[in-house]
Amino acid sequence: MANVTVSGKALAVNPLKVSQPVGASLAFLGLSRCMPLEHGARGCTSFNKLFFMRHFREPIALQTTAMDHVATILGADANLIEALATVARKNRPEVVGLVTTGLAETQGADITGTLRAFRARYPEYASMAIIPVNSTDTLGCLESGFALAVEAIIRQLVPEARRAGRRTRQVTVLAAAMLTPADLDAIRAWIEAFGLTPLFIPDLGDSLDGHLTDEGYSALTYGGTPAADIAHAGESVATLVIGHSLDRAADLLRKRAGVPDYRFAGLMGLDECDAFLQVLSALSARPVPAFIERQRARLQDAMVDCHFYLGGAPVAIAADSDLLGSLGAFLQECGARVVAAVTPSHTARLATLPFAEVHVGDLEDFERLATKRDAHLLLTNSHGDDIARRLGRPLLRVGFPLYDEVGAYAKTRVCYAGSRLALFEAANLLLRGHREIAPYRSIFWQGGARDREAEAYYAYAKNASPEIAFPV
Repeated sequence: MANVTVSGKALAVNPLKVSQPVGASLAFLGLSRCMPLEHGARGCTSFNKLFFMRHFREPIALQTTAMDHVATILGADANLIEALATVARKNRPEVVGLVTTGLAETQGADITGTLRAFRARYPEYASMAIIPVNSTDTLGCLESGFALAVEAIIRQLVPEARRAGRRTRQVTVLAAAMLTPADLDAIRAWIEAFGLTPLFIPDLGDSLDGHLTDEGYSALTYGGTPAADIAHAGESVATLVIGHSLDRAADLLRKRAGVPDYRFAGLMGLDECDAFLQVLSALSARPVPAFIERQRARLQDAMVDCHFYLGGAPVAIAADSDLLGSLGAFLQECGARVVAAVTPSHTARLATLPFAEVHVGDLEDFERLATKRDAHLLLTNSHGDDIARRLGRPLLRVGFPLYDEVGAYAKTRVCYAGSRLALFEAANLLLRGHREIAPYRSIFWQGGARDREAEAYYAYAKNASPEIAFPV
């Protein structure tokens, strides 16, 4: 059980938190032919879109209701109705993810009532699904915003019915915000290796994996899970939940459809991956494939190879709670010590993390704790680069946003193979950052540069003992 401490500062000095609207919009980017629509100021959406584009290196489908100072004071219902009508007319999306921001929430926007007004005024767009999410900036973080959107998707698109198991080879996968598109592809490969068909909610691995399409540029999302497929989530034989932030969404799905679920904190390291495979084997009535057993043996060997560098190494992590717990537990499994664990938002899960202490704060707190406890390796997003430079410590970039490297979305850190790559990456950073003791050079070494002290000694010794031949 971790001791949770909360920063008493009045403001974030060096912010770690990524806002809830970013997380909610990210979830909608994993739905097919979807348009996330942020209800707020134009600048807020532009800022969010910029981080998405720098992280994924892709054009991002994201629109705004463009609230200004007049709409903020007098009401923004007209902005929202006009924005929905414009998106429906120009882009013809199958789904619109309507995400509120801090400005709309502070203004007191009634998006449910406004949606009823939109439906009454524009009945021709009745087939377009609109999924509202209340996600203020003042609460939570990217992880909680993502989870709120997944809940809303299930509430809107999965019907209340008891049809569990009708699709005998289908499993629903609720994938948390900590998973990259490449992570989802690795999980998909494992599930399909057992003869099962995964239904990801949402599926960033199909939409933000960096692929080109024959259709060229589209104003809507590329790929992702279709709304029609999500409607059949209640017919799966099981739901696999990866990340405790989605527990409420899993509870809702089980309540609506009665599908049994299996929950995992993450899929890094031996313990979590072993448990995941046992569930897949039981659901499919098939043994674990030989290639996966081979991957497990490789990970075990990598843990032996890397324990010289990770064993006892003090590390500091700053991330949302799911990623913090998954990374920290894996590094501790490999022998490292988590001496500083910082997260931007307080959740009930923090007390259950396998660390001595978890601090709710910002990157200033992260830097202070990493310095105080002499962390040898730092793990956080790209905002931690300046901290790593100041402390002279290597930085393993994790989380969101990662804007100072290419291909962050293509890195796999889950399953046996991904865990192995993450292990090598951490060990190599510690190896390169290791400070070797400079070799001793004798002042009499021929070819070495002699300092003033050595020159003075030479002169004294030669005068005292002229018969001794000193090196020139």
